[in-house]
Amino acid sequence: MAVSTAAYAQDIRGLEVCTAEKQIERRTSCLQSNVEFLQKELAKQARDTEQKLAATARELAAAKAEAAALRASIAKIEAELDGLKKSRPAEKK
Repeated sequence: MAVSTAAYAQDIRGLEVCTAEKQIERRTSCLQSNVEFLQKELAKQARDTEQKLAATARELAAAKAEAAALRASIAKIEAELDGLKKSRPAEKK
């Protein structure tokens, strides 16, 4: 069973309602203005998204570097611990 939901138009600040215009030239101009506005907004959103992606990529690279450093530290500590474990039984004899 399919449920139908009505999609309501969302008001976008900066868009003009062009259906009120009676003259085709004015309506065309209104629609062109809306197209230009939407293109500018889309470009702005694309720039913002690219900046956020770049920042996230930098954070991810830093986290990966930190994880690699922590793995190296753990490996060093484990090696030292193994060395201590091997030297202790020799001291008990």
